[in-house]
Amino acid sequence: MRVSGRGLYRGALAALVMALVPGAYAGNLSQQQLTAFGAEAKLEFAVVSNFAAKPQARLSLSNSSSVALPAGAGDWSIYLHSVRKLDEVEVSGLKLRHLQGDLHEIAPTAAFKGLAVGATIEIPYSASAHLVSYSDFMPRAFIAQPGLNAVVFANTDSENLQNFIAPITTPEQQLRNNTDRYEIATAASRYEQNLAVNSIKVESGNKIIPTPKQVKYRSGTVAVDGSWQVSFAGRLAGESNYLLEQLKAYGLTLKASADHIALTGKLIELRVDASKAEPEGYLLNIAADKITVTGGDNAGAFYGIQSLLSLLPAPGASKLEVPLLSVTDAPRFDWRGMHYDMARNFHSKEVTLRLIEQMARYKLNKLHLHLTEDEGWRLQIPGLPELTDIGGKRCFDLSEQSCLLTQLGTGPHASGSGNGYYTTEDFIEIIKFAHARHIEVIPEIDMPGHARAAVKAMEARYNRLLKAGDKAAAERYLLSDPQDKSQYITVQNYTDNSINVCMPSTYVFVDKVIYELQQMYRKAGTKLQTFHMGGDEVGAGSWTASPACEALFAKGEQGVAGVADLKPYFVSKLAAITHTRGLALAGWEDGLMYDPNNTFNREQFANKTVLANAWDNIWEWGVADRAYRLANAGYEVILSPGTHLYFDHPHEAHPEERGYYWATRYSSTEKVFGFMPDNLYANADKTRMGEPIGNLEALVGRALPGLEKPENLRGIQGQLWSETVRTGAQFEQMIYPRLISLAERAWHKAEWEGDKPDNRARQQDWANFAVQLSQKELPKLAALGGDFYLPPPGAKIENGKLLVNTSLPGLATEFSVDGGKSWKLVDGAEILESGTAKVRSRLGNVTSRHVEVGQ
Repeated sequence: MRVSGRGLYRGALAALVMALVPGAYAGNLSQQQLTAFGAEAKLEFAVVSNFAAKPQARLSLSNSSSVALPAGAGDWSIYLHSVRKLDEVEVSGLKLRHLQGDLHEIAPTAAFKGLAVGATIEIPYSASAHLVSYSDFMPRAFIAQPGLNAVVFANTDSENLQNFIAPITTPEQQLRNNTDRYEIATAASRYEQNLAVNSIKVESGNKIIPTPKQVKYRSGTVAVDGSWQVSFAGRLAGESNYLLEQLKAYGLTLKASADHIALTGKLIELRVDASKAEPEGYLLNIAADKITVTGGDNAGAFYGIQSLLSLLPAPGASKLEVPLLSVTDAPRFDWRGMHYDMARNFHSKEVTLRLIEQMARYKLNKLHLHLTEDEGWRLQIPGLPELTDIGGKRCFDLSEQSCLLTQLGTGPHASGSGNGYYTTEDFIEIIKFAHARHIEVIPEIDMPGHARAAVKAMEARYNRLLKAGDKAAAERYLLSDPQDKSQYITVQNYTDNSINVCMPSTYVFVDKVIYELQQMYRKAGTKLQTFHMGGDEVGAGSWTASPACEALFAKGEQGVAGVADLKPYFVSKLAAITHTRGLALAGWEDGLMYDPNNTFNREQFANKTVLANAWDNIWEWGVADRAYRLANAGYEVILSPGTHLYFDHPHEAHPEERGYYWATRYSSTEKVFGFMPDNLYANADKTRMGEPIGNLEALVGRALPGLEKPENLRGIQGQLWSETVRTGAQFEQMIYPRLISLAERAWHKAEWEGDKPDNRARQQDWANFAVQLSQKELPKLAALGGDFYLPPPGAKIENGKLLVNTSLPGLATEFSVDGGKSWKLVDGAEILESGTAKVRSRLGNVTSRHVEVGQ
């Protein structure tokens, strides 16, 4: 007799039965059989068509193992990750169903006839959204049975997704539907597109990136060598030390002294003079025997140092010469940010430190750390060990008392990709490292939605303390109401990720977390200034059947009469907590709005500053105006538009490119470079499906509000969400070199910007910038040992000759005629004996993905 039911909590009971009655279920497997099947059988996926009413795909289970799956309803199941929610279906006695988030189960029913050695079962299924990219699928599917160790299907245990996904080559596989007007990039289409940037005569010379306000070049250069000394104002000791450390990478060890000690000879002088430069601004003068950096403040002096370093070649150059010049500079925006989601997939402290170093090089000054999510809590909080002991790792525990339910291709083991967290010591080190580089770290604790990791961790804490008999302590930080029967499903397919905003314990938890954050900042020698609450994408239906909320409505306190009042009520409570602690409050735009058109009353929040990240700007949906609505209502807005500044979107329209494409099919380095922050509506180029936009107001069918309070536009920020980004290398490939384009627009306003941009001037500016990337900025990244994205080249074969170009002129290109076994440098027009070749770009040890070219 088998235990019935396949709910999330069947595991413990089934394991008990198996322990008491060995071999109790005829349809079950031994550990040896489970291991052999996972190691040798193959689970594969294929896109069938996106042109049907719902996207169609196929799963194949091929039994290339020596173990036959027994007939009948055994207690084993196969689990797979899919960011697209899959519709429930039963085929050949195998039932596919959604569990939670991206986790799905395939379980045998009584109708299952078994799977013989050498046999294959195919399961056609439909998905909730498009499947046009390999990264729409996740690795590490596994087979599990209660009481046994789960086993990953070996062929899916890879970051090379094409190992287990059939080729995506046809239009109905590559396009989102039959109205998708984006062309899939090919070697030939790239070649034609690259002709524009390659035909432009670029300005010669060594440029500072990001571009200063004013530069005056003089004739000649000066060598930077060991004969120079550094003189610094006493308050710039930290900045001086930074300069000395950076020069060591070039093999230079310079002496430095505070300016009360007279020095002779060649000097690099570091000064602060608020009368000569703006806050964060600087003057840089390079002469034959003296280099002077004068900052309006310490940050300005630091940025002057960065401009000096920007003029140096990559480490390893035979000589270090910089041009004689004078620079007057100051930033365009005081908020020049980068958002990094390490909550969904954690990548290590070292990756974060490398990001901070690169942000500093390009004068970005705000690091928005997305520390918590449904899939993970990534910061140790003293006194709440469950947040990281459970919330910091994912594994296969359906009860979620030892870890979170596995998600996002992690697989069943706690050693899987994406697991981990910052210890308090790690985080203090990160804050110190950033502070020394004039970067403010903004911690985000995402609430009340996107909070599943916190909810489940505090439920585990509740269970532990309740079992110990301490009910009061158990309830102190509880974030969920056990009696809440509310039903909802979020965009990311969770049904239980909302913190209950009606429970007093929720705000005790918030205050505890903020208190501990403040202590970490103090230990780092600085102070927490801004707390980001998240606030976005709360599942519709949250709290609609919560007794705690019904009790709150009955009291009629603070004007809370129903569910619609709960989001502003929650924000008001967080505003009060953060205001008392002297903090600014920040949130994503929809967390500060009732609906797409109506913001919460800014006056109800006591904080001097309430910041809003404006992100959802799908042009045809008519939501792009929310940035201006929030600014006009008194919120300080950070432009974070999905169409241009979401670096988790693909670099180009191609199935091999990683990333989501909900806002735009792709966002190239050039597109980021071309973003115009002061003219938001002027960026409306195409709809999500690639239709050209001629008149935005005509498209949305109403007048769009203008920016009445431009002083409330604080700046811009790039975003990296990590659902499809499981490794540190993948992370860096997604953000570089797009981050450098972001920095250019955050620091410098180009002359070609405007309601009607000068596209010819923009193209010239981009060509100049692209050459700087290929010749100087990317070689510097390569020298530091990080990773970055290289665009694949364009190519065509004409009269037997191979012609190759790149979107970053000056990159080396290579070709192969033996399927990639050997590569040769492209040197002019290569004559091919065969009619096909593979081509790729190269810079140092970094190569682009290769592409096919044929006649």
